Amino acid sequence: MQNVSHFSERLQFLLTDIDDTLTDEGLLGPEAYTALWQLHEAGIHVIPVTGRPAGWCEMIARVWPVSGIVGENGGFYFRYHGKKMHRHFFFDEKTQSENRKKLNALEKEILQKVPGCDLASDQFCRLMDLAIDFCEDVAALPRAEVQKIVDIFHSHGAQAKVSSIHVNGWFGAYDKLTMSLKFLEKEFSVTADEAKKVCGFSGDSPNDEPMFAYFPHSFAVANIQNFIDQIKNKPTYVSQQRGGLGFTEIANAILKQK
Repeated sequence: MQNVSHFSERLQFLLTDIDDTLTDEGLLGPEAYTALWQLHEAGIHVIPVTGRPAGWCEMIARVWPVSGIVGENGGFYFRYHGKKMHRHFFFDEKTQSENRKKLNALEKEILQKVPGCDLASDQFCRLMDLAIDFCEDVAALPRAEVQKIVDIFHSHGAQAKVSSIHVNGWFGAYDKLTMSLKFLEKEFSVTADEAKKVCGFSGDSPNDEPMFAYFPHSFAVANIQNFIDQIKNKPTYVSQQRGGLGFTEIANAILKQK
């Protein structure tokens, strides 16, 4: 990984994780929020790509200086454009309902078999996945216990991704990358091959690995070091600072090329 100061390309889009990439201890600080506005005003489309739920994404798409958002690890994207909210889901409502029944059963099993974890506090506004908290609002679990959660999801044929705070599980062949590429093509007519040239991505944890692997212009904030031994496909660039201040470093490096 190179220091972000070595970045020297011009980008049209910046896709970015939210938790511990834009935020610090759960808060969006003034530096990172200012950086979002600076990117927006420079004509760079910012698209958060997050594990956070539909309820959060509705607000972010409408209120933040962003061009849309991919939520629940790729289950959908929302774009507020022309005074209308555009929503695209990977599955129809019938399939979502069937998957929810299976996830409800998994929730009971995980909470019973892995003491100390809990349902994520934002689960009530999720549509596509099940989020298990292992350190956001509970005492941090050892890595082995987090892996148990992942293994339970996998044993039932579900996907599972570890973020910096949750294990997110879902049924379906999608992830952050598949929905991001669909969003870019459908809303901006940017093909998958073109996206490699005009898009960057910033993240911080293992569930960002598909994005690190796909985009040559990939960035991580310094707290990626917490997970670096779990990531085979590492980002190209890394900031010196953590969280929101690290994102501000990344934004400034991109803006310098503009």
